[in-house]
Amino acid sequence: MDAYLEEELYDILTYCIQNPDASDFEAKKQRAVVIGKELYDDGGNDAMENMFYSIEFRIKEEIDKDASQYRSWWNNISNEWKY
Repeated sequence: MDAYLEEELYDILTYCIQNPDASDFEAKKQRAVVIGKELYDDGGNDAMENMFYSIEFRIKEEIDKDASQYRSWWNNISNEWKY
C-alpha cells in the first residue's frame, strides 16, 4: 500500500508545484490530505515523516523544486505534526 501511496503523493505534489493555478489544485490537495490520514492510521507520525521525507528528496532530485511547504497540508491529522 505504501508504495502506491508514495507514487500517488509524488504525482500530486509534483503536479501542484508545477501547476499552482490549476483549477483542480484544491481537489489534488484534498487527496494529499486523505493520503496523509491513511498513512497516519497505518503507521502514525513515523509513517507520515518517512513518506514525506522520501517525496521531498525525490522532488528535489527530479525537478529541482522544494516540496517542504506542502507538509502543512497534514497539520490537522496529528497533534505532533506541525509545519
